[in-house]
Amino acid sequence: MIRFSLDGREVIAEDGESILAVAQRHDIALPHLCHKEGLGSPGNCRACVVEIKGERALAPSCCRMPTDGLQVTTNSPRAENARRGVIEMLLAEAPSAQGELAHWARETKAVAVPSAPTFEVDDSHPAIRFDRNACIVCTRCVTACRDVQGNDVIGLSARGEIVFDAGVPLGKSSCVACGECVAACPTGALRSKVDVAPEKTVHSLCPYCGVGCQVSYGITDNIIVKADGRDGPANAGRLCVKGRYGYDYPRHPGRLTTPLIRREGVKKDATLAGTSADWREQFREATWEEALDLAADGLCAIKGTEGPSGPSALAGFGSAKGSNEEAYLFQKLVRRGFGTNNVDHCTRLCHASSVAALLEGVGSGAVSNPVRDVDHADVIIVIGANPPANHPVAASFIRNAARRAHKPAKLILMDPRVTELARDASHVVQFAPDTDVLLINSLLHVIVFEGLVNEAFVAARVDGYDEAFRENLRAYAPELVEGTVGVPAATLRAVARDYASAEAALIFWGMGVSQHTHGTDNVRGLIAMALLTGQIGRPGAGLHPLRGQNNVQGASDAGLIPMMLPDYQRVADTTVRTRFADLWGAKLPTTPGLTVTEILDAAARGEIRGMYVMGENPAMSDPDLNHARAALASLDHLVLQDIFLTETAALADVILPASAFAEKTGSFTNTDRTVQLGRAAIDPPGQARQDLWIIEQLARRLGLDWRYDDPAPVFEEMRRAMPSIAGISWQRLEAEDAVTYPCASENDPGQPVIFGERFPTTDGRGRIFPVAFRAAAETPDADYPWVLITGRQLEHWHTGSMTRRAAVLDALEPAPYVNVHPEDIATLKVGAGRSGGFVEHCSTPAQPVGCAKPTVEETATFVRLCTRRGELVATVRPDAGLPRRTVFMPFCYVEAAANLLTNPAIDPYGKIPEFKYCAVKVEAGQ
Repeated sequence: MIRFSLDGREVIAEDGESILAVAQRHDIALPHLCHKEGLGSPGNCRACVVEIKGERALAPSCCRMPTDGLQVTTNSPRAENARRGVIEMLLAEAPSAQGELAHWARETKAVAVPSAPTFEVDDSHPAIRFDRNACIVCTRCVTACRDVQGNDVIGLSARGEIVFDAGVPLGKSSCVACGECVAACPTGALRSKVDVAPEKTVHSLCPYCGVGCQVSYGITDNIIVKADGRDGPANAGRLCVKGRYGYDYPRHPGRLTTPLIRREGVKKDATLAGTSADWREQFREATWEEALDLAADGLCAIKGTEGPSGPSALAGFGSAKGSNEEAYLFQKLVRRGFGTNNVDHCTRLCHASSVAALLEGVGSGAVSNPVRDVDHADVIIVIGANPPANHPVAASFIRNAARRAHKPAKLILMDPRVTELARDASHVVQFAPDTDVLLINSLLHVIVFEGLVNEAFVAARVDGYDEAFRENLRAYAPELVEGTVGVPAATLRAVARDYASAEAALIFWGMGVSQHTHGTDNVRGLIAMALLTGQIGRPGAGLHPLRGQNNVQGASDAGLIPMMLPDYQRVADTTVRTRFADLWGAKLPTTPGLTVTEILDAAARGEIRGMYVMGENPAMSDPDLNHARAALASLDHLVLQDIFLTETAALADVILPASAFAEKTGSFTNTDRTVQLGRAAIDPPGQARQDLWIIEQLARRLGLDWRYDDPAPVFEEMRRAMPSIAGISWQRLEAEDAVTYPCASENDPGQPVIFGERFPTTDGRGRIFPVAFRAAAETPDADYPWVLITGRQLEHWHTGSMTRRAAVLDALEPAPYVNVHPEDIATLKVGAGRSGGFVEHCSTPAQPVGCAKPTVEETATFVRLCTRRGELVATVRPDAGLPRRTVFMPFCYVEAAANLLTNPAIDPYGKIPEFKYCAVKVEAGQ
């Protein structure tokens, strides 16, 4: 601690604390414009100067550290006049300034000489306006863009002016619209185009990916007008484009506000799903009583059927976008009210194979370490994931770790597609599609046969490391597989050595690993890497499957899985069933239920006749959409609960208008296992109702006397059912906003890093399994000679039902496209639209560091994609990060729905479809 004098009184400064920080703690308001918490203190604006006894020059307080005995005066006439003079000069240079500069002008009574704006405002970007007439070149935006988010878009020109990329307009630059520069700007030079002063602020969460960013919503007239990042454990105030600008979809004109019932005599037509057909021809408006009665009567009629049908002919799809309480009540309704375990949700389509392998290997389907544990990692592997597009805030922390000044982490990017993280990678391992097992086994071969196994850790905590395991790996020496994998043996050996010898290493993976018929085998290999090297159970060492949706972790925890009750307690276990029967006051079905894809297959066969779907859109998200849509159309009774007329809604019998994320209060569990409280910011429009209320109303009509007035009693019941969250009370969530599980008692702070001493298996030990290479279910041939990979993109999310109704997000990416390698585009003899990949202008995809990001081109030409299941046409974009004869396509565009093409073949363990690989024919289209 340092003792010094501040305006005549003795104060104490902590180590590393500036004079400005100490002054702020003592309620002394000093102007500051270049300084902002989290962005550093360059000291270049001089608005915060103070007088120090014995020093001739005034000192900038933001970057001056006190020393023992220093005498600092903030309120001397000299210091006050100097600060006022600085503000006046800045006002003269920036006549259009608003925000903090205007505030400090009022506080210091600064008066500037009026001057007219001299620069044209840059209005080229859909979300952000740049007014150089308000810019004071404080460089906050540069730091926010470069050092916080790692996007490297904003810089200084040779003349000391703010520029984007190489001096292009903002809208033509590689800006990803995260808005961090807007949040940092103290003058309004960079500001959002929607610039309305909110009447109130509500603290809540972002509704999109699994990172779980905390958000403050600004509200005016029951409309969200802005979103700012909060200092939450997962985001530290950061947001991405979806979190910052994707908030307006709840007030889209297409919002469902009245219950709808299918018109009598109007048959379901699977070909209408995904078209712009007028809903009035299919449905009529109804009262809530009529709609709920019809919904329940149809389900009860099927349940009461005698013979092999009955309860087994019913199924439910819950939602990973809803709250924990909604997921819990939904699965409870299906199990108690329907009498079946046929309940599932979208984890079946994203990380089911990860959960299967993790439960088998370490006894838990959850991540071992939070994303921000990259701060403690020496090596970071990212495989089969594209965090800058799918988890942008997580990507920013990964970039920070790779760029840190002291001992930067080695970032190893492993993917068939070279993506933007390659700029910060020490190794870019671009392997051939479908060779995941070969790649991972080659790394395991090096670990085992080069003596890199942590023998002490294995002896103490791991089973399965036997001669059979080792013998299986002999065939996967890097020199034997390098030709097939497409990666030099020397690179494979270097990667394995770096990982195994690191003090702490993390593996992140995404759906590029899990969405294969061999997805469970892929994850088994990653688990084996961690267990054999002891890279688990410590800060910076562990396994992290990046969750796709905002509450896919919580929905899985809450029991939206056909073979699991809440907390992954198996349906087939008599003791487990007995405990839940006592808790719920009824016997439970004993047979594990069907998964998402199995349910639709059973519907196509007429074995599933009725379904209740809440907040899911299988008519867009499932593989082989023609089959999925026909299966949904064949149902005798489909009840849909949603906020928009989705593609699935076109095939419903009853449509119940529900609440959007920003309209509900509930708990949500992010990819880090952190349970967070989301608060209602606005009221639902029209007759739309809370999802919990709708579930409860249906339950009552199915004979269940449920009385839950709000989410709190539901959560308290969950605590009794789920030991993992026993220590997290609703009151604690309201007070703390976020608590990480497992949390055994209310005095337990939670455990961000788990598996430190034992695994949650029966004997506390982990287990590894040998895996053999199996090719994808469908490989290229003469008729379909290319490979199709599908996935998500930065601006849109999942099936696009929310983001394509958000004005800024849809303006940024309004139309479907296909990424193709530039040389393949030339071979196809088609033109190209704007780039889909950062590495477009690199001389070689394997060496992307330092390459310029491409600018946006406006030309557009089309390609036609055909598989054995369907075809579509979309704009082509060049992406040199792709392998030759491989195409990538986002699946969110209904007018060119990628899942018309995908293969419904499933992993035998996780029952997950093979979205990431199928054979496709590509030709010039119109």
